[in-house]
Amino acid sequence: MDIAITSGYVVPVDGDPVDGGTVLISDGRITAVGPDSEVTVPAGARVVDAAGKWVLPGFVEAHGHIGVHEESVGWAGDDTNEMTDPNGARMRALDAVNPADLGFVDALAGGVTSSVIKPGSGNPIGGQTVAVKCWGRSMEDRLLKEPASVKSALGENPKRVYGNKDRLPSTRQGVAAVIRDALTKAQDYKAKRDHAAAEGTPFDRDNTLEVLVRVLEGEVPWCQHTHRADDIHTALRLADEFGYRLVINHTTEGHLLADEIAERGIPVISGPLMTSRSKLEVSQRTLTNPGILDRAGVKVALTTDHPVIPIDFLIYQAILCVKEGLDRDSAIRAITLNPAEIMGLEDRVGALRPGLDADVVVWSGDPLDVMSRALQVFVGGREVYTFDEGAGRGEALDPYYRED
Repeated sequence: MDIAITSGYVVPVDGDPVDGGTVLISDGRITAVGPDSEVTVPAGARVVDAAGKWVLPGFVEAHGHIGVHEESVGWAGDDTNEMTDPNGARMRALDAVNPADLGFVDALAGGVTSSVIKPGSGNPIGGQTVAVKCWGRSMEDRLLKEPASVKSALGENPKRVYGNKDRLPSTRQGVAAVIRDALTKAQDYKAKRDHAAAEGTPFDRDNTLEVLVRVLEGEVPWCQHTHRADDIHTALRLADEFGYRLVINHTTEGHLLADEIAERGIPVISGPLMTSRSKLEVSQRTLTNPGILDRAGVKVALTTDHPVIPIDFLIYQAILCVKEGLDRDSAIRAITLNPAEIMGLEDRVGALRPGLDADVVVWSGDPLDVMSRALQVFVGGREVYTFDEGAGRGEALDPYYRED
């Protein structure tokens, strides 16, 4: 069925807003965006009247653990870290995501329609991340990109985990050494693999090293968990040594190095920002960080690091960052197009543009107004969440429901 969302204040993100605009949807894709007078609504289309409301693309959570760190079920639903091997590159978050996690409904309620799910930061190399939609029957139905990146961690977490086991790594130099050793082995492995292929001789494949070769070849980005300025410098140093595509995650002290990060053109995923200073390496946490990075010219995305901060609070982080100096247009980009571009999803999500997936959210007003809420959420052109203003509650469509 064709759907026309009409008469709204349409914010395409990668273009100028349209007051009194239409977003036309067909076969799960956006087919037109423009003023009501310039978009022809096909006969028989469902018309959604968005007069007095704002229409935006679904938000993109660039870093979180929804589905692998399930809420309210304790240890049984915590599959975030396989903390038995410092090099977990062969691990895949995809294999641990439970699409029934309650957090996915919260995501929809907060206007979040896509999420990049990552292993945790207990290992120097945590594993492969996966980008998914927040609604669907199975992970295959939801899949956007896999792997979206490889997760790696510097700093306190891996040194604490393995130091407590009296194993390498127990220091920051040990963490960096594990990463450096793994990537060096991957370089040697690639040379031997390529030689064997050229000679037509058998070769024993290694799932861990195969993944790291894809990183070294620039096919898969390297998402580096790091907070402190010294750890950020280590991340830059390692990226220089091995030449991979670095994405700095968290970047708590990034404001101290904003000029260096900008000069290198390295994107940043900032957050979580609504937390206490729970450990030494986040003692410099500040809501001014994204604004400072943005003004320096760094491409910034925001993250809740769900469930550290509930995923539906992503918009509230953006609001607070605007309060603390982040440009309001940059704040919207930081939860839509920027994370899509950083994670290589911009051909599917992150903006309202013909050809992209019809992940569209109708808001009661300006989403940067704390009183606004997501009223209707469409994923792939299907309305999957509706807030009933009269009843004061929202409801998500059961993904296992099938129409006759």
